[in-house]
Order: sequence, then structure tokens, then C-alpha cells
Amino acid sequence: MKVAMVTGGGSGVGRCAALSLAEDGYSVVVAGRRAAPLEEVKQSAGAAAERILPVPTDIGDPEAVRALFATTKERFGRLDVLFNNAGIGGPPVPLEDIPYEDWMAVVAVNLTGMFLCTQEAFRMMKAQSPRGGRIINNGSVSADRPRPNSAPYTSTKHAVTGLTKATALDGRKYDIACGQLDIGNALTEMTERMGEGVPQADGTTAPEPTMDVRDVGRAIVYMASLPLDANVQFMTVMATKMPFIGRG
Repeated sequence: MKVAMVTGGGSGVGRCAALSLAEDGYSVVVAGRRAAPLEEVKQSAGAAAERILPVPTDIGDPEAVRALFATTKERFGRLDVLFNNAGIGGPPVPLEDIPYEDWMAVVAVNLTGMFLCTQEAFRMMKAQSPRGGRIINNGSVSADRPRPNSAPYTSTKHAVTGLTKATALDGRKYDIACGQLDIGNALTEMTERMGEGVPQADGTTAPEPTMDVRDVGRAIVYMASLPLDANVQFMTVMATKMPFIGRG
């Protein structure tokens, strides 16, 4: 039995990842703040629904994260794949006008929450038999270059790249592989507005191409399928014509 965990799994990329992994035969722990969307993911899984375990969790809360992993261990006995997906953005306001509270809210989820989940995954993966596992971090193309008025989100996603590298290095001795998936303009509820127009680096507003979110799910399944002696360190999956190459 292969066991995966997806954070931020109630919608968007997380929902697609959870369903894709379940379809590929994984038992999947789906974590998110709200119970109703997690239950909807389970019901959408068809024949694979019995392999999905919804666990409402605030990943910015250390106690809640510990409880999430304890539940996973109690139910399945091990964890093979963690997809660190949960993330939020901040209001699109000029850097000098960002409230401290908004900055800290984004850091708490996008960076601290990812660290807490990674830490618990390490503790579980290094103690289980067979030992080891895989951690996949959602970095976003914003881990490489920013959009206008996005300092909190961009800063945390750049930090995710550092966490990915540190995790890959520190996990070697435990047979824990870590890679990062940078996603650009996958079509979800959050990115529907891109077809109407979003701010560009030159001050204009323009529509941007998107891609099918199911292509992200396929990328995650591929990364998860590798043996632990092979690793995709970084992968970018993006809409071919989106303004990324040459952005700015």
C-alpha cells in the first residue's frame, strides 16, 4: 500500500493532486482548513473514494500538524509521499502598504506550515519500515520571479526553494527525497480571473493563457512514482504562452 498526504487539498491544485494520486492507487490523506471541501474531494473520487481520508487541519498550528500526522500513522501506519501544497496569497497592494498582519499570515501558511509538515514527515519517514519517502513542495513560478505587488507571496515562494534544497540535503541519510514543482497558470478557481486580465510588470493589465490543472496532477504522479534513488529536484509545469520567460 502506498500512502500520500496532500495539504491544501480541498480545492485547486491540491484537489487535483489528491484525486490523481488516488486514481494511481495511493491511499490519500487530504488536509485543509474546511471539512466540507475535503468531503467533496472524497465524494468526487468515485471508486477511489474509499482510499481518501479527509482531515481538517490548520497547517500553521504545530499541534494541528502533529495531530494530522498522528492520524495518518494510526490509520495507515506509514507515509510515502507528502505534497506540501497549502498556500495563500496576500492582497495585491504596493509593498509599502502591506500590513504586518497580512505579511505574517502568508508566512505562517506558505513557509512555516510547510516547514512544520516537512518536520513531521521526517520524523515519520525515518522511523518507518521500509525507511524513507518523498516530499514534493509546491513552489510556483513565483519562486523564480515575481508578479507586481506580491512581496509576501513571492518572498515565501523563494524561501520554499531554500527549504526544498535543505530538505533534499538533510533527507539523504534517511532515504527521504525532496523535489519542487513550480506551477504556472494552472486553471483553477483561483486563476479564472487571468482570462479577464491581470497586472503586468509594465503597469498594464492583460489576459494570460492558462493550462489544464490535470497536467499538474500528472506531473505530481510522475514525481511520486520514482524510486527513492532517483529524484526530480525541480520541475516547472506552465501554460506554454504565459508571460514567464521574459517576464518583467
